[in-house]
Amino acid sequence: MPGSPAPSPSTDAPAVTGAAHADTVANWWRRSPWWLNVILIFVASRVITTAMLLVLASVQGPNPWTGAHPGYFDFAAIWDGRWYNIVSIAGYPASLPLLDGHVNQNAWAFLPGYPAVVDVVAFVTRTPWPVAAVLASVAFGLGASLVFYRILRLRVSVSTSLFAVVLFCVVPVSPLFQVAYAESMYIFFLALALYLLMRRRYWWLIPVVTVMGFTRPSGLAFALAMGMHVVYRFSARARDPFPASERSAAITVTLYSGLAGIAWPAIAAIATGSLTAYTDTELAWRAQYIGFTDLVPFTSWFQGANWWFSFALGLPPWVGIVVVVLLIAGYALVLFTPAVRRLGVDLRFWLAAYGIYLLAVFFPQSSTFRILMPLFPLLGVLAMPRSRVYRVALVIVFLALQWGWLLICWGVDGADWSPP
Repeated sequence: MPGSPAPSPSTDAPAVTGAAHADTVANWWRRSPWWLNVILIFVASRVITTAMLLVLASVQGPNPWTGAHPGYFDFAAIWDGRWYNIVSIAGYPASLPLLDGHVNQNAWAFLPGYPAVVDVVAFVTRTPWPVAAVLASVAFGLGASLVFYRILRLRVSVSTSLFAVVLFCVVPVSPLFQVAYAESMYIFFLALALYLLMRRRYWWLIPVVTVMGFTRPSGLAFALAMGMHVVYRFSARARDPFPASERSAAITVTLYSGLAGIAWPAIAAIATGSLTAYTDTELAWRAQYIGFTDLVPFTSWFQGANWWFSFALGLPPWVGIVVVVLLIAGYALVLFTPAVRRLGVDLRFWLAAYGIYLLAVFFPQSSTFRILMPLFPLLGVLAMPRSRVYRVALVIVFLALQWGWLLICWGVDGADWSPP
C-alpha cells in the first residue's frame, strides 16, 4: 500500500540464517557415519587436552626427566613413560635391585607389550621414542573410542552412545590417550575383549587376551569376569541355549585368561630366580607409604585407609575402615541400579570382577584415578540422561577435573609424591 513503510529484512534474517545453519550442521551430523562422528569427537577432545598439556609444559620447571619448559613430546614421556623407555632400551634386570634388603623399584613392574609396540612405531616412522609413544597412544585411544561406541550400541541408543564417547574422550584421566603410558593400548584391547564377549566370539578372545596379559596386569580380573559369564550362561541355558561348542570355547578362554594373568609374574620369577619377583617389585611402590610389607590379598585398601586417615590426617583408625566398607557397599549397590543393569550382564560382570581385583591387590594413592580407567563402561550410565543442560554441564565438569588431574598428578613440583 502506498505510504506503508517497507519491511526491514535485517531484523529476522540473521536469526533465520543462524537457525538454518544450526539445522544444517545437526542434519549433517545425524547423516554422517558413526565412525566419522567418533573420530571428530576424539580429535576435538585431543585438541583441548593438548592445549592443557602445552600450557602446563610452558610453566614446568626442571624435574627428574626434563629441563624447564620441555617440548610436548618430552613432557608427555615423563613418569612411567621413562620406565617404558628403559624397558625399550635395556630390557629387564636379571638381578632384582635391593634397598635395605628389600626389592626396590625396577622395570619388572612395567609389562613389555606397550614398549614393544612403540619400538615398532619408532622403527617404521623413524621418529624418536617419545614421539613414537605419543603416536601409538593416540592411535590406540582412537581405536578404543570406536570400539566403545560399538559396545554401547549393543545396549543403548545412538545419542547415548555418542555422548558416552564424548565423556570417554574428556574424562579427567583422558590425557593418558596421548602420553607415553600403556593405558591407551590396554583400554583398546580391553574394549575389544568386552565387545567380543558380548557378541560371544569366544575363540577371537584368545589373541586379544594374550596382548592384554602383556600390557597391563589385570588378566586375572578378566578371567574372573569370564568365569562369571560361564556360570551365568550355564544357569540361564533353559531360556538362552548354551550349546556344547560355545560352552567348551568359553571355558577354554576362561582358563586361558587365568594363565595369561599369571604369565608375566611367572616370567619374572624364571628370569630372576625369585618366585615373588613381580609382586615384590610392585610392593616397592607402596613402601614409601607403609614400608616394605608382604602382599596379603584384600588388605591393601584397609592399609591405605589407615595411612591416609590416621597417619596423614590424624583421624582415628576406625574412620578409614568405615570409609572403605562404605565404598565397597556403595559400589556393589551401584552395580544393581536400573541404569547399570541396562548395560547388560557381561559389562556388569567386568565391573564387578575388576572391582574385586582392585580390592584384592591395589594400594590406593594418587594413581588410583588412572587405575580406575578400566571401569569406563560406567560412562554409558552417565550418558543416559538426555537433558542438554546436564550434558553440557557434565562435559564442563569433566574438563575442569581433567585440568585438576594434570595439575596434581602430571605436573612435577619439586619432590613430587603424586604420580599419575
